[in-house]
Amino acid sequence: MKKLTVLFALTASPVFAATGPFFSMRNTDFVVAIAFILFLALLTYFKVPGMIGGLLDKRAEGIKSDLEEAKALREEAQMLLASYERKQKEVQEQADRIVKAAKAESEIAAAQAKEDLQASIARRLAAADEQIASAQAAAVREVRDTAVEVAVAAAQDVIAKKLTAADGNALIEGAIKDVAAKLH
Repeated sequence: MKKLTVLFALTASPVFAATGPFFSMRNTDFVVAIAFILFLALLTYFKVPGMIGGLLDKRAEGIKSDLEEAKALREEAQMLLASYERKQKEVQEQADRIVKAAKAESEIAAAQAKEDLQASIARRLAAADEQIASAQAAAVREVRDTAVEVAVAAAQDVIAKKLTAADGNALIEGAIKDVAAKLH
């Protein structure tokens, strides 16, 4: 009680009072202090601090759930990122394999094309050799035929000059007999 009296005495000092004694209804500071205490009592009576605390707790729970959801979303995003990185790595490896296979196929195709070209050249050379041989044979035949024609013409001239009409008639009759004998 003594402490309370000292407290009232200190608060009633002229330093704290606007005019006159502090515990007077004419002192505006005292009236404001009483109004403030009544206001706090009224807030406590209507449980406003509990409501504010509840609202703050609800807000804290909302923030906590938002943080947990953000954490879960972050973990999911990290898992998706890791998955996409794995897929990208697999796709890159597959692309490398495809490029390697394409290079191997192109080398095989180039080798095959080279072999085909060599075979084609060999066939064309063989065909050219055959054409040359055929042309040579045709030229030889033509020369022979021409030689035969020349020889026949020369023989005709020689026979015509040396053959008499009687000898010609005898040759014709002999040829007719030979043909008749061969036909029967």
